[in-house]
Amino acid sequence: MRTTNLEDSYRRSESLARGSSFYSGFRLLPAKKRRALSAIYAFMRQCDDISDNEGTIEEKRERFAEWRAMFEEAMCGGFGDHPTLPALRDTVQAFHIPLDYFHKLIDGTEMDLTATRYATFDELYRYCYHVASVVGFVCIYVFEFQEEKAKEHAEACGIAFQLTNILRDIKEDLQRNRLYLPLEDMECFEYTEDELRREVMDERFRELMRFEAERARAFYVKGRPLTSLIERDSRPAFRAMFGTYEAILRRIERRKYDVLSGRVRLKPHEKVRILFESLISW
Repeated sequence: MRTTNLEDSYRRSESLARGSSFYSGFRLLPAKKRRALSAIYAFMRQCDDISDNEGTIEEKRERFAEWRAMFEEAMCGGFGDHPTLPALRDTVQAFHIPLDYFHKLIDGTEMDLTATRYATFDELYRYCYHVASVVGFVCIYVFEFQEEKAKEHAEACGIAFQLTNILRDIKEDLQRNRLYLPLEDMECFEYTEDELRREVMDERFRELMRFEAERARAFYVKGRPLTSLIERDSRPAFRAMFGTYEAILRRIERRKYDVLSGRVRLKPHEKVRILFESLISW
């Protein structure tokens, strides 16, 4: 069986990562760290693809089991001809990333197979923790940190980013029969799923969205101190990632929470400004 060359594996991972909203931030990292985050992104992309692609729940569970087994084998050096796992193993070894985080990432994406509604914010928090905060834990090993409290701030960043994604992607998620707004919040604001499907954007909807946006903003405040706890050569990239997601939340707010008539996107000049500010703040 043909084995994948390590350099080819990193090149393939970077090719996949270029499609990520995070990649512009990756480019502010030293090459070794940029390549490492690309390898991690490729792993997460595979998890997302299994969850989002066609197939029954049973078929997807089998694919997740196969992917978990491939990951475990790869970490022991048996990755065969898989295009990105050699780069991931090299990254894990170089930055001493705990393997348990990757299992939790698989667990998180596997939640989407059966959990399509969340009754309470506590339930949603558990989901966000697995699919986003755990990503933050993995990333800070690449960013490099010394103090354990960095994990507390990385957890908050993950929650903030994922809540922002949830607000931005409400319409697309609902088309997949997924609703991440806590049902207890919708009930509190007397707004129903049927109204959401009909794209009713009245004051109840805006108040609901304002409430969720303020909750996300509180997690941005908790996450911001992470900047000073990672190595200096990683700070511009982290600031760019943080700034990009915070800017998306601000744009949602400026649009008066209209996330249903069109996808919220940053304009090219806004992305450039965020990158520039991330660099000069270093």
